[in-house]
Amino acid sequence: MKIALLEDDPHLGKLIMLWLEAAEHEATHFHNGESLIEALGHDSYDILILDWVLPGITGDKVLDWVRQNLGWDIPVIFITQNDSQSDIVAMLERGADDYMTKPVSQDELLARLTALGRRIKNPDKGAIVLDKKPYQLNLESHSLNREGENIPLTQKEFELAAYFFTHQGEILSRASILEKVWGQSVELNTRTVDIHVSRLRKKLGLTGDYGWRLVGIYNHGYRLEPTGS
Repeated sequence: MKIALLEDDPHLGKLIMLWLEAAEHEATHFHNGESLIEALGHDSYDILILDWVLPGITGDKVLDWVRQNLGWDIPVIFITQNDSQSDIVAMLERGADDYMTKPVSQDELLARLTALGRRIKNPDKGAIVLDKKPYQLNLESHSLNREGENIPLTQKEFELAAYFFTHQGEILSRASILEKVWGQSVELNTRTVDIHVSRLRKKLGLTGDYGWRLVGIYNHGYRLEPTGS
């Protein structure tokens, strides 16, 4: 895969570059956000690895620029010293696909990149459009419409919606949601799931008004169910 690494620590940057090249990835190391944004204006990458705390344009601002100008198709993973739960949730809500705190291990980083790359190289080859009236989910373009109107979703929100709609009526535990949507190696507090479910319920109107209700099952997880209306 073609990977852009944004890391201002020259020693850590060199080490990660060695890991990426040993795994046969084509990687480019950027030392500041300005140079990465400039490169993204004329080049494309399969995955972006971003540090957060940087001189000049910080990693979170780079993420905002990417989502505003390049959309949601490029997976973004953060590697940073900011390790509080609020920091992690904030970046996931702003559009990051994954989040690792320093120090990172070679095996874990490469495993997470493989998981993100699998989504790029092997999109769902089943039904292209999942029709759950009044919702239509395009599993190829990762877009969702309700009554013909597009509803903007982050990548994780779309994957979460697709997981619920393809398992309608089933009780899905928070652990299973974390595994299927965020990947087996991701160690996140289940609060991450609760926040994303709450946002998804609000965005899609999954409160019964449109024929579907996303409900919490005490001590178990969540279930998406038709209301019959």
